[in-house]
Amino acid sequence: MIKLSKNTHKYKFNRRRALECKFVEKSKKNPGYLKYTVTIGEKDGTKHTQPVYGKDMQDALSRLIKKELTKKVENKLETSTGFVFVVWVTLMLLPAMFVNAQSPWFLAYVFGSIALLTVVAIAWYNHVNKGE
Repeated sequence: MIKLSKNTHKYKFNRRRALECKFVEKSKKNPGYLKYTVTIGEKDGTKHTQPVYGKDMQDALSRLIKKELTKKVENKLETSTGFVFVVWVTLMLLPAMFVNAQSPWFLAYVFGSIALLTVVAIAWYNHVNKGE
């Protein structure tokens, strides 16, 4: 008996692939950005569609890749809370090794390094989610 399903592809690949990308509409919130739907073929043969925004199709696909990489990193960090704690402690102790603790610059370096990490994380999030 032949099993038919619209979510499976007859081929299985050794990696994920973008099978189809279609223009949907211009972004309503951010002028200059376009909305696309990308059909992704998984390794096991299943397919799913996902909306993506970008200035053009190449930009939209690169944003999709960056977003998925960000999700992978977030999932790894959620499971390893010890790693985040070690990074935080390292950032707090690093200025203590290079700056005199009696100096007011000590506090500026401690809080500045954490503020810099926060700004970088926010900038990355805004870059990946631009256009939505």
